[in-house]
Amino acid sequence: VQLQACGGGLVQPGGSLRLSCAASGRTFSEKPMAWFRQAPGKEREFVAVSRWGNMRNYGDSVKGRFTISRDNAKNTVDLQMNSLKVEDTAVYYCAASQRNPVLSALWRPEGYDYWGQGTLVTVSS
Repeated sequence: VQLQACGGGLVQPGGSLRLSCAASGRTFSEKPMAWFRQAPGKEREFVAVSRWGNMRNYGDSVKGRFTISRDNAKNTVDLQMNSLKVEDTAVYYCAASQRNPVLSALWRPEGYDYWGQGTLVTVSS
């Protein structure tokens, strides 16, 4: 199983970026697929998850600005990031679970079985 993330780059504050993650090797329909991020010197932080029942959850710091979406036919999950702030600068990782863990586990890296390689997002003027 591989997750391949792309779409990172340099953007000015207030700008937008769209990250994409493609899974291969198995399908994740109705299984959680998520985005996390990690800034230098900080722990990996939950950003957003698309889970069973077409439900979506977001970290408090990105609510109202980021949108997660998925295409089960293509086995992909995207993250649309709007109104970017300097503090959004981080390496962004996509993740997928082969289980349906308890809800609280979805906010932590331990809830996921597969990880992409990360894509760097830099927000700077």
